[in-house]
Formats: sequence, structure tokens, C-alpha cells
Amino acid sequence: MTGRRDLLLAALGSALRRLEPLRQARNPVMFVTWIGAAFTTLLALAAIAGVAIGTSVAFTGAIAVWLWLTVLFANLGEALAEGRGRAHADALRRARRDTPGKRLHAARRDASFDSVPASALMPGDLVLVEEGALVPADGEVIEGVATVDESAITGESAPVIRESGGDRSSVTGGTRVLSDWLICRVASRPGDSFLDRMIAMVEGGRRRMTPNESALNTLLAALTIVFLLACATLVPISGYAAAESGTGRAVPLAIVVALLVCLIPTTIGGLLAAIRIAGLDRMVRHNVVATSGKAVEAAGDVDVLLLDKTGTITLGARQATRFLAAPGVGDAVLADAAQLASLADETPEGRSIVVLAKQRGLRERDLAGLGGHFVPFRAQTRMSGADLPGRTLRKGAADAVRAHVAARGAAVPAEVDALVLAVARHGSTPLVVVENERVLGVIELKDVVKGGIQERFAELRRMGIRTVMITGDNPVTAAAIAAEAGVDDFLAEATPEAKLELIREYQRKGHLVAMAGDGTNDAPALAQADVAVAMNTGTQAAKEAGNMVDLDSNPTKLVEIVAVGKQLLMTRGALTTFSIANDVAKYFAILPAALVGLDPNLAALDVMGLHAPGTAILAAVIFNALVLVALVPLALRGVRSRARGAAQVLRTNLLVYGLGGLVAPFLGIKLLDELLFTLGVR
Repeated sequence: MTGRRDLLLAALGSALRRLEPLRQARNPVMFVTWIGAAFTTLLALAAIAGVAIGTSVAFTGAIAVWLWLTVLFANLGEALAEGRGRAHADALRRARRDTPGKRLHAARRDASFDSVPASALMPGDLVLVEEGALVPADGEVIEGVATVDESAITGESAPVIRESGGDRSSVTGGTRVLSDWLICRVASRPGDSFLDRMIAMVEGGRRRMTPNESALNTLLAALTIVFLLACATLVPISGYAAAESGTGRAVPLAIVVALLVCLIPTTIGGLLAAIRIAGLDRMVRHNVVATSGKAVEAAGDVDVLLLDKTGTITLGARQATRFLAAPGVGDAVLADAAQLASLADETPEGRSIVVLAKQRGLRERDLAGLGGHFVPFRAQTRMSGADLPGRTLRKGAADAVRAHVAARGAAVPAEVDALVLAVARHGSTPLVVVENERVLGVIELKDVVKGGIQERFAELRRMGIRTVMITGDNPVTAAAIAAEAGVDDFLAEATPEAKLELIREYQRKGHLVAMAGDGTNDAPALAQADVAVAMNTGTQAAKEAGNMVDLDSNPTKLVEIVAVGKQLLMTRGALTTFSIANDVAKYFAILPAALVGLDPNLAALDVMGLHAPGTAILAAVIFNALVLVALVPLALRGVRSRARGAAQVLRTNLLVYGLGGLVAPFLGIKLLDELLFTLGVR
């Protein structure tokens, strides 16, 4: 309870500070309300000084007070939305320290170094982080393997492995190395680290309006201008009509202001910022940092989801489990060639092949003594190898090796093709080893589908989202993994270009595409996707290309991301519907009361049977303020999102918030009118 009280008090102080006019000018609806509050305050002071303004001091003062409260309540909603993320931002800020780092002069652990503060490190600098030390800046691991404590960022106490090569090479400034050591290449400038961007997003410093929000803001501004012009012309017209009739009286200025504020869409105008900020805050509560409000909004409309297989759908730690030699090739010969061809492969799979060969009795290799050239693994070639005296060794994906062998005028034997097919049918990944033109056999890599992922994909399907797995595996392996994971479709043997083209093809058909990935080869596709979720365990390139980062590195988090996006859209739509319906009821309350002095026949429009013009107008203004307070919790919590069709959602929205917005003001204004009349207000 103490924490909630402190949050409310802090938000109230922030709401009062936001009353300054330049801050209010950012919101046209509330700025008009602010001007109306200031104007009626001046009218009340003029009445106290004896100036005739057409209304009493008490009535004008009451209007002014409730208009100020309307602005304050709108500010309070925004302040509460921002305040909920401040504690998280404070925790992140504590993790961001200007720690000293060992800046190396060469990419070796035993190289000389300078001890410099993190703020002095620039992109490209090499730093050594040893056991117990904090990582001074965001970067990529280029050498070493270590366990890292990332609890300050992710909230998870379990340490994670960070290593060079593969898709677990990214490190974040402020995390702590628990064992071993790492050499990292700095990737961020001071003040623009991942933690800095997280803090800015959580605190709201860089939250910009999305295109849809800007469009809605433009509509609200247009409605405000229309009603402003209507009310401005009401003063001279009513004065002229009163003079002509000789019996009526012009509409007093205080009532004109009250009429204007009740006519303009103050409800949605006052809560729009709170809805936006609360949506981003809900992302943070799911341990997802969104660097783009547009991406959060787009998540609500996503209908195609692309997921990289390795590290996203599967655990990503494929391990070599068997050597399957071709006919006439000994197991030792295959293991020897596989190990040599994998020495320059820094991926976890490549290292597992070297380890498996050692387990088969092969010794450590002296790379310098071999006198050859080693070919590292590349995503483009999908092969690694070694060019030794008299021997050209290659190891890689079956189709890549098949093309390599064909270029040398040979072919893959049918027996090896059968081995590849058998491995793939088991859901494993086959790699083929070739020496010169001779195919030696197959290496089997096993991968594991993450637990519970089938259920989450089924939930996405119920939400109308098509899931597509993208992988570099051959089609048979991809089909086995896709069936086990429960995705709707897959793209096999996918190069970075193929992933990019697949996203563009879906977008050309009018689909909104989301993608989750973690590797450097995912970066182009992540940059193209409408919603791009990078895994925190992934590379720096992937995190830079994405517009969201999942700190838990759980691809099934897309369910929560889509749900939050849909909730944001539904909340804004529901409250917009409520606000417009709300205004209709207020017209019947305030228009007859405001204009009855001009023409008594307008009293027939008073369908609510309100007691007097004064109570009717004041009741409408009070209700206009109180409804903001009542809707702030809904704006912060969001409208509950369910897996339903758009037509059903629209019907529910109109029934609950349209009809509710129409009925609530009739009841609320009538009750307030009765209360004011009982208190003696006339």
C-alpha cells in the first residue's frame, strides 16, 4: 500500500508540474481546456471586482475549478503511466555504471592494455573482461567463452553463456562475467548503449506518436477547432438575437466556455498519452523493450510471423552426435576429415564436431604445423574447410557440398544421399564431408525444439496469425522440425536474401509481418519486418536491426507481444468510442441549459428533466472531469484482448463502450444535477 501511495503522490506532483502552458500545448484538446480554465478564472476574478459577466461569482468559480481539475486529471493519467515504469528505469540506471575497462592494444588476452572508464570507450575498441568484472559497454565477443550474470537487465538469476562466433556473442554493458574471460569489441557510443535506450523508453523520454496516433490527434484537433469556431460565433449571434427579441439574453462567457469543453472530445484527448505509455510499459513488464511505439501498435495487426529456427524455435545448441561414413570409407577417415574441415568453424556446431572427433580418439591439432589454409564457415557458402597440401576438405550443408562437388566435375553418391535423407527424416541436420572430389560421409547434428512451443503456436493460430519457420536446413529436415514445432509453413535452405524476399513477398500481398531472430544473418530480414523482435542472447547486429528486444530470449513471447499490441489498439478504439458516445449525451444536458435564456422553447430538448440551467451546466462539467478519473485505470490496465475475429470485437466494442458511453452520462449528469440541486445550487 505504501508503494502505491508513493506512486500516486509522485504522479500528483508531476501532474501539477505539467500544468505549465508549453507542456499543455502538445495536446490540442487539453490545451483548449487549459485556456478555458484560465479564462473562467479571470472571469471569476472580474466578477469579484464587480464587473458584470452574466453569471455569479460562485458559479463561474465552480466552472473554473472543475476545468482545472479536468486538465489535472488528464495529466495525472499520463503521470501514473510514466511513474509505473520509473522503478524499472531506476533499477536499470543502477546497472549502468561508468566502470573501468581494460582496453587492449591487440586482440590477445596477454596483450598490453590501458584501464579507461566506460565513457571513454568508442566503437571498435577491444576490451578484456575477466572473472568478476563488469562488462563496460555493449559489444560482440570475439574471443573466449564465459558465463555472464544478466539479472540486472533481464531479472533472471540464472547465468547465461556468452562466446565468440555463433548467435550468443552479444554482451550488454553493466552485466557481470562470473567465470572465465571474454575479449569484446565495443559496439556502442557513450550515452547510446542498450541500457541507455531502455531507460529512455521506460521513462518516456523518447516516446513518439505513431502514425495512427498522429492521425487520431489530427482528428481530435479538427473537432476541437470546429467546436471552438461554433462556440466563438455563439457569443455575437446570441447577443444579436437577444437584442432583436428584447426578451432573451446573450449566452454568458462562462457558459460558452463550459459548453465548449463539454463539446470537444476531452475524454479520449486526455487519456491518449496514458494509453500509449501504458502500452509500452506493459511490454517492459513482459521483459520486452520496444524501441519504437509504431512497432508496438503494428504488433496488434500482425498476421504473419516468421521465426528463425535455430535459437528461436529450437534451443539452438545443435550438437554433432554421429559420423555416418560412406561405403568404403572408414569411420576414422571420416572423423579426421570432419575435424580438419571444422577447425576454422567457430559456430557451436563446428566446435561440437571437433569435440566428437576427439572423443573418437583423434588428437589435438597443431594448426601452424599443418601448413594449410583454413576456410571459416560463412552464411553465404554454408561450408567450412581446409586447403592442405594435396587435400581440399569441405564440410557443410548437403546442397552446398553437392554444388561444390558438381563444380569439380563429380557427384554425390546415391548412398550418401540416402544417409542425408535418413538423418533429415529424424529431424536432425545432416552435414556432408568431402575430400577433393570424394564424398566421405555425413555428420548428424541434433537440435531440440523448445518446450511448450506447440501450444503457443496454436494460440497464435487462434489469433489469426500464420507462423512460418525459416531455416538453412534442407527441406526434409525443415519439414520434420516444422511438424514437431507446430508451425503453419517453413522456408528451407534460407539465405539472408531468401528471408528478406519472403518478407517482402508477404508485405506486397498486404500482410503485416513480424519476425523473431537472433543471428547476424537475420539482421536484413529484421530490418525489413514490420515488427522485428531480436533475442537478447543474439548478436549485436540483430539487436540493432530489431525494433524490439526480448530480454528473456523466448520466441513464444510473440504471443504476449501481439496481445499487448492488440490490447493497445482495442483500448484506444474503445475509449474513442466511449468518448464520442459520451459527448452525445452531454449535448442533451448542456445545450438546452446554455441556450434556454435565448429561447425558452429550447427547454423542450431537456430530455433528462434537469432542475435548472445552472445545475445542468455544472453537472455536465463535473461529469466531464470525473469520467477522466474513472477511466484512468482502464487506460493503464488496457482492455482485455481475446482471440476473436475482428467483426466480433467490433460488435462488443460498440455494445459495451458505445452504448455504455451513451448511457453513463445520462445517469451521471442526472445524479450530479440532483446532488447540486439538493445542495442549493441554482
